Amino acid sequence: MGSGFSKMKKQAKLMQQQMDKIKQQLQNIEVEGEAGVGLVKIKMNGEKVVKDITINPECVDPDDIDGLKDLLIAAFNNASKKVDSQSDTGSLPFGI
Repeated sequence: MGSGFSKMKKQAKLMQQQMDKIKQQLQNIEVEGEAGVGLVKIKMNGEKVVKDITINPECVDPDDIDGLKDLLIAAFNNASKKVDSQSDTGSLPFGI
């Protein structure tokens, strides 16, 4: 009975090491999503953490804040889809 527990403990440790490695790989992925033909760009890592936002001054209209918000949302969603597609293509273990 003791050897079974020891084996499970080793497997759990191995799985934790694999998860740590995957997390590191996700942190190293960087994608750029854009909207409005490049008026707004968002850089995001594989964990979907936004690292940078670039806004072209041409799209900043104080009378159309909703338009800018829409561009930001679209760029974020574009970047998010790119993270999903990179992590689903088998570039990471377990198809994450």
